[in-house]
Amino acid sequence: MDIFKSIIVWFVGITFMVIMFPVTLIVWLAVLPFDRNRSVMHWILIYQGLILSRLIPIWKIKIEGREKAVRGTTYVIISNHQSILDILLLNCLRHRFKWISKIENIKVPILGWYLKMADYITVDRGNEDSKAEMLEKSYVCLKQGISLMIFPEGTRSKNMRIGFFKRGAFQLAIQACKPILPIIINGTGGVLPKHGFIFHSGHKIRIRVLDPVHPESFGTGNPDKLALNFSNFMTTALKELRKGT
Repeated sequence: MDIFKSIIVWFVGITFMVIMFPVTLIVWLAVLPFDRNRSVMHWILIYQGLILSRLIPIWKIKIEGREKAVRGTTYVIISNHQSILDILLLNCLRHRFKWISKIENIKVPILGWYLKMADYITVDRGNEDSKAEMLEKSYVCLKQGISLMIFPEGTRSKNMRIGFFKRGAFQLAIQACKPILPIIINGTGGVLPKHGFIFHSGHKIRIRVLDPVHPESFGTGNPDKLALNFSNFMTTALKELRKGT
C-alpha cells in the first residue's frame, strides 16, 4: 500500500512542480529588474509549498508556536533535519528568509532552478573558500533585515536523532548580533527517511517553534560552545515534543 501511495505522491509532486515552473519563470522575469532581494520569488515559493503540502493527503501536520516568528524581525532560524520533506514543510512558517543550501541541490532539475531564481545561498561543504563566501553573503543578508534558514547539522539524520551542530549559524548570530529562532520538527524522518523513496503512512508530523534566544542570552561569544549548547537544548526539546505525540 505504501508503494502505491508513494507513486501517487511522486506523481502529484512532480506534476505540480512541472506545471508551476513556467508560471514561476514568467513572474521571475517580470519582477527581476526591481525585486533586488528576490522577496517576490521567495513568497511565490512559500505559497507553492503550502499548496503542495496540502495536496498530499498521506500526512497530518501540526504546527505550534508560529506566532513566535514575528514578522519584520530578523532571525538566524535553525532546525533539526530528518528528511528532505523538512524543506517543504518549514515553508509553512510563512516567514521571510533565505535558505542556506548545500551546493549539490543546484544540480537537481527544477529545485536547483528555483534556488537560483530566489537567490538562495549555497555552500560547498568541502570547500573552505565557499564556506567563507557563504558566511559573507549571509552576514550581509542579516544586516539587510533578511532572516536565514539553516540546518546546523548540515545533513539529514539517519536515526531521527539530533546530530552534531556545525558552528556557522552561531557564528553569524554572534557577529550580526541577531536572535536565534530554534525550530523542532518530528515525524518527517518516518514518512520519508534519508535516501528513501517510499513514503510511509501512519506518521504524524509536528513542528514546534521555540522561543527566540536573543544575543544577550547567548551566555558565550564562542560559536562552537553556542552550537553545543543549542544542540543539547534542542535534543531535550525534541524528546519533550515526542512525549506529546
